[in-house]
Amino acid sequence: MLEQVLTYDEQLFLYLNNLGNPTWDEFWNIVTEKWSSIPLYLLLLYLVFKKFGAKGMLIVVVCAAVMVTASDQLANLFKYVLFKRPRPCRVEELKPLMRFVAEGCGRYGYFSAHAASTMAAAVFIGVLLKPHYRYLPFLLLFWAVVVAYSRIYLGVHYPLDILTGMFFGALIGLSIYKLNRWVQRKFNSEAKI
Repeated sequence: MLEQVLTYDEQLFLYLNNLGNPTWDEFWNIVTEKWSSIPLYLLLLYLVFKKFGAKGMLIVVVCAAVMVTASDQLANLFKYVLFKRPRPCRVEELKPLMRFVAEGCGRYGYFSAHAASTMAAAVFIGVLLKPHYRYLPFLLLFWAVVVAYSRIYLGVHYPLDILTGMFFGALIGLSIYKLNRWVQRKFNSEAKI
C-alpha cells in the first residue's frame, strides 16, 4: 500500500514538474526564495501594528518566531530522523525524467519546511486579521499554495512532501494563533489591574 502511494506521488511529481518551461524558471526561483516574501511580511506587520498597536505587534512577532522555529524543527525531525526520504533531485532514476531548476538540492525532503512555514504564517496571520480584513486569509492561503508549488516546479519536493508540510503548517499556525490570543488576553488583563 505504501509503495503504491509513493509510486503515485512520484508520478504526480513528474507530471507537475514537467509542466514547467524555461520561460518561467526564474519566476519560480524567485517565488521560492525566502527574501522574496519580505515585502509581504512587512505589509502584514504594518497591518498587525495598525490593529493591535506596538505591544500587540511585539507579541505577534514573538509568536511568529516560535511558529517558524516549530515548523522548521518539526520538518527537520521528519526529514533527518524519522523518514530520510531522498528528494526527487537525489533519485538517480528520476533525474533524466524531471526538470531540475533549483540552485541546490538538499538531502532529504519529507516534509517541506517551505510549505509548512508559509502555511503556518498564512493561517496564523490570516485568522488573526480576518475580523479586520475579510479576504486576507484567502489571499494568504493562495500565496502559501504558490510557494509550496514552487518546490515541486524546481524539482526539490514531491507533492506528498508539500501536502504534509501544509497540513502541519496549518496545525502549527492555528496553535500559535490560540497561543497569541491567550498571551494577548493575559497582557491586556494585567494592564487593567
